[in-house]
Amino acid sequence: METNKKTFLPFNGHYRNLRVYHITEALYDLTHTFCQRFLPPYGDRTVDQMVQAARSGKQNIAEGNQAGATSSETEIKLTNVAKASLEELLVDYEDYLRTHNLPQWGIDHPRMEGMRRWTRSEDFLHTYAERSPHMTDEEFANLCITLCHQSIYMLGRLIDTLQDRFVKQGGIKERMHAARTGYRKAEDEELKRLRSEAKQMKSEI
Repeated sequence: METNKKTFLPFNGHYRNLRVYHITEALYDLTHTFCQRFLPPYGDRTVDQMVQAARSGKQNIAEGNQAGATSSETEIKLTNVAKASLEELLVDYEDYLRTHNLPQWGIDHPRMEGMRRWTRSEDFLHTYAERSPHMTDEEFANLCITLCHQSIYMLGRLIDTLQDRFVKQGGIKERMHAARTGYRKAEDEELKRLRSEAKQMKSEI
């Protein structure tokens, strides 16, 4: 008797295919550079906090995506952690601008539209490393703030998608139960078919 090859484990797209992962990876690199250039190397806990928040954003996207194969709840939880970490990082960059009397670029700032267009383009991921060393602290911080906003928005959409899938498909326990129930049903139907065939053969004999 052939068995059903379907698995109750969901197929998850790899996190490296997510644009939000690549943006947070860039944000992690940029935060490292920003701290080295514009913050004191010793005696300031802000450096460790900012680097760790940037790392947490990136790492928890990856870990959540990988965990999603066996636990929808863990995937949602870790994606939420990533979002919270980037919200913390956003505040650190806003604090830097405020405490150094530098402007945070709003939507009406003359350079903001160009910044947003660049960060949304495919070209951004290939050019940020070479362009960022030439930026002032004002430009650098506003770039990272823009990336934080984009990442937080994309993660919010991802969380909505994960929660919707969880509501419709359930977690791993529900899928395991459905898979087992389906397997037993197929076995019962096959057994009934064999009994029917045996009965028919017996009557013919």
